[in-house]
Amino acid sequence: MSVPWCAMERVSALDEPLKKQLGAATAKVMAEHLDLHTVGDLLHHYPRRYAERGELTSLGDLPLDEHVTVVARVADARVMTFNSAKGRGQRLEVTITDGSGRLQLVFFGKGVHKPHKELLPGTRAMFAGKVSVFNRRMQLAHPAYELLRGEDGETAVDSWAGALIPLYPATTKLESWKIAKAVDAVLPSAQDAADPLPPALREGRGLTDLPDALRKIHRPRTKADIAQARDRLKWDEAFVLQVALARRRYADTQLPAVPRKPAAGGLLDTFDSRLPFTLTEGQRQVSREIFDDLATDHPMHRLLQGEVGSGKTMVALRAMLAVVDAGGQAAMLAPTEVLAQQHHRSITEMMGDLAEGGMLGGAEHATKVVLLTGSMGAAARRQALLDLVTGDAGIVIGTHALIEDKVQFHDLGLVVVDEQHRFGVEQRDALRGKGKQPPHLLVMTATPIPRTVAMTVFGDLETSVLDQLPAGRSPIASHVVPAADKPHFLARAWERVREEVENGHQAYVVCPRIGDEEDEPRKKQREDDADKRPPLAVLEVADQLAKGPLAGLRVEVLHGRMAPDDKDDVMRRFAAGAVDVLVATTVIEVGVNVPNATAMVIMDADRFGVSQLHQLRGRVGRGSAPGLCLLVTEMPEASPARQRLAAVAATLDGFELSRIDLEQRREGDVLGQAQSGVRSSLRMLAVIEDEEIIAAAREEAVAVVGADPDLEHLPALRTALDALLDEEREEYLEKG
Repeated sequence: MSVPWCAMERVSALDEPLKKQLGAATAKVMAEHLDLHTVGDLLHHYPRRYAERGELTSLGDLPLDEHVTVVARVADARVMTFNSAKGRGQRLEVTITDGSGRLQLVFFGKGVHKPHKELLPGTRAMFAGKVSVFNRRMQLAHPAYELLRGEDGETAVDSWAGALIPLYPATTKLESWKIAKAVDAVLPSAQDAADPLPPALREGRGLTDLPDALRKIHRPRTKADIAQARDRLKWDEAFVLQVALARRRYADTQLPAVPRKPAAGGLLDTFDSRLPFTLTEGQRQVSREIFDDLATDHPMHRLLQGEVGSGKTMVALRAMLAVVDAGGQAAMLAPTEVLAQQHHRSITEMMGDLAEGGMLGGAEHATKVVLLTGSMGAAARRQALLDLVTGDAGIVIGTHALIEDKVQFHDLGLVVVDEQHRFGVEQRDALRGKGKQPPHLLVMTATPIPRTVAMTVFGDLETSVLDQLPAGRSPIASHVVPAADKPHFLARAWERVREEVENGHQAYVVCPRIGDEEDEPRKKQREDDADKRPPLAVLEVADQLAKGPLAGLRVEVLHGRMAPDDKDDVMRRFAAGAVDVLVATTVIEVGVNVPNATAMVIMDADRFGVSQLHQLRGRVGRGSAPGLCLLVTEMPEASPARQRLAAVAATLDGFELSRIDLEQRREGDVLGQAQSGVRSSLRMLAVIEDEEIIAAAREEAVAVVGADPDLEHLPALRTALDALLDEEREEYLEKG
């Protein structure tokens, strides 16, 4: 069950269950299909867009396999007869148009008669259904519809719609016009909405009050009404979230922490003196910011973001060494065992005998670096836990296993969270709770984040950016391989892989799935949709390559369902050059560092997101030889998926790609990955378009929290905040 978003549901009639106003049957459908439970939930279910009477809705950009509502005019309607195993049947084909595009509607059997009488040429209506393709033409099969008659014969739809027809996010079971009629029933309750914005802010920014905004968003008389309502509702979402983050930052500044100043001539200085390369200016600058934070008596909370291969691990390692120098311990939390093992391997290699504390041959200032994962053997796990509690291990690298209750530290001084978007806020807090005093926190992400997302998702953290690549990194050439249009291009791709191997290099082949997960739902999907093949699989592709275009090469597989020791063994042998081609899932997406790997072929590349493709591509070009990334797809050239791949191939700028990625996805999907609870709180705010609102809301939130940290004089805001935080906790518990 959803938790109401805003204060008003907690203090007014807006908290009333929908069944009281709409009846049990309608309320049940709304709860099951749209997760709407209260009057407030429904009032926050805003129209997706508006159709104007007299204006035909564009049919040009309908999304395949999604439920849509369109407003259009009937151009043609005809009944066709056909023979089937059950005898003769009838099919009604209706063509609707928006003046520039056309869409076919199809009705079968007994469902033909009513639309045949009503959907006459020239008739205008709203149509709702799931977009499918038949004979290469888009269509709606058995769509629901509501007639829109002219001024002479006003219908119920016209009476609530006015000049602007709101079109709501809908489902097969609940069409847009039914939602609109339900909103009509509860809209008078909007007058009870308690306003979370402080009056001074609302007046200073020229924003309308909340009841007025809710009325105008649902039943606008003019486009100006819509704009005014959206501005206000965006401010609600931005401000309440920024207050939550500002209070979190404020609370963190009130916590005590042990200052961690590195000892001169200690472990860090010894490590730096041995480096075979010069740190980039960016690495030095970010390190200075981190060392300044570590030296303070309240906890550091810093986000380190940077391009793939920009040297974040080196910056994090130097921070960990500084904390060990100061007598503390450092823990690095990684999202997967493959990545944890890779970090452990690369860090111990970089440190050499400095990672052999307490061992024969260990250096003077050495410490112990231990690995802790959920699948370790009992003896190794016991030893790792002992090294942590005694303080013998200065650095521990692990997965979620680090968060478990039984893991105790001698003096945890720094937590490094790698690939933060894989973890919830509570998970990083659980590890921070293991210090005698709150440890310092460094969060890392290799997924470049636009400024607005950083402010919204990581708003409780200060931000450092690494945008320089270390010297010696090679350029990566990226190309789209249209396997369906030009199959010889795919053949050439495998030739290029062979050429790289013949030149002494190695290659990755990435597939969307493993291939041994054949289950009933997948079989059913194949039967229902025979023209759609399932995603290519590691096990099948590896077998085909080994027997076909890559015959004679040493081809091996890597995926998440392998035993941890087997995964580690494959990665070690690939890193040592004993494997030519590694066919893998996205377990290699982050952190894997094999400089000799120069080529990557991503199969079904259209099934991956923009940022994910950028991450994967970053696994090649990590040495002195140039990298090559081939994006294989069967999607047609004009499709959005191909355009997305072309964008990835056209630039290596991760920040530019992150904007493209965000513009093509719902904000909630992006934000929901990084901070629990944000998905359902952002309904109106668009984090790319609304940068000015987010930045202004952050400033206002800082001022409000600075003047009244407990929000004693702003009860409606405090209630709104409680509702948002309840939602975060609930979503976290569901995930856990």
